[in-house]
Amino acid sequence: MKIGLVIYGSLDTLSGGYLYDRKLVEYLREQGDSVEVISLKWRNYPSHLTDNLSFRLPAGLDVLVQDELNHPSLLFANRAPHHFPIISLVHHLRCSEQRPAWQNAIYRLIERRYLRSVDGFIFNSSTTREVVDALAGSGKPHLVAYPPTDRFGDGLSADAGQAAGLIRARSMENSPLRILFIGNVIHRKGLHTLLTALAHMPPGCCQLDIVGSLTIDPEYALNIQKMAGKLVPDFVTFHGALNNDPLVGMLRAAHVLVVPSSYEGFGIVYLEGMAFGLPAIGTTSGAASEIIAKSETGFLIQPNDAQGLASHLAALADDRSLLERMSLNALKRYQQQPRWVETAGQIRQFLLAQSQDHK
Repeated sequence: MKIGLVIYGSLDTLSGGYLYDRKLVEYLREQGDSVEVISLKWRNYPSHLTDNLSFRLPAGLDVLVQDELNHPSLLFANRAPHHFPIISLVHHLRCSEQRPAWQNAIYRLIERRYLRSVDGFIFNSSTTREVVDALAGSGKPHLVAYPPTDRFGDGLSADAGQAAGLIRARSMENSPLRILFIGNVIHRKGLHTLLTALAHMPPGCCQLDIVGSLTIDPEYALNIQKMAGKLVPDFVTFHGALNNDPLVGMLRAAHVLVVPSSYEGFGIVYLEGMAFGLPAIGTTSGAASEIIAKSETGFLIQPNDAQGLASHLAALADDRSLLERMSLNALKRYQQQPRWVETAGQIRQFLLAQSQDHK
């Protein structure tokens, strides 16, 4: 197949959504497909709308996949006659994020128009599918294809007994509870909620490692660094963006993964943490509940509930048997997740079917 993929910026950007796009391109190319990555320049939302004055769909494709993040740039282009299906890859809708109601009302109108302009969908979760159906209606061909969560292979260990032993030893260490946050330092990821929660904790009971870019939203990142310096200066470390071996090292050493996002379309990071036996703490907004079983593999809090988060962290810090049990459950949950090669194969078959049906 000749496939196009429309994204903003670089495919190498470190985030869950870009990981999905990148791994999909890798898989398709390994199967012998030709994939043209069409990159539009990152700008602000109003500037993206002006892309409609110049951007046109490429020619000579069998199918075009558009990362839904690019929706403001594609409204006019999708209305033009085209001889291939346009499939929207939806990680989450912009109008699902927390912001003033009047802003989301505008985004909702624009996203609805975009969603109705495409021929089919790939969704990263059942939650995302339900949100899109509610906004734009159902009935178009679609596939729920969960993201790649096995980029670190077997995680803690391929041997079940060895993994359990490592989890047991780590949980029972006489040390502060090691909390790991992984995500770009942007408001949606909820790092401010985590720092506020830690300010309620007894001194010395926890330490926090923050892994994520500080350059996506520099103003927020600067405020977060000031907040950490004021509230919890002695046990917070900013590591910046990490990948591969350095990130694996952080995952192996941590006790619990906390990413209290105001919204997640799926939450690859929760399962990546579970590969290393880390219970996950996320929020009830979005698809985290498809991954985290409350009080079994982690906890779910309301967005911005710092007090509730502090309570759960205190429970894990004080009761290491609870931490061990939830860590073992988390590893089992990860092991139940389909491997990416299975999911990517389903995506390829879906794209092939849509291409054939469109002819």
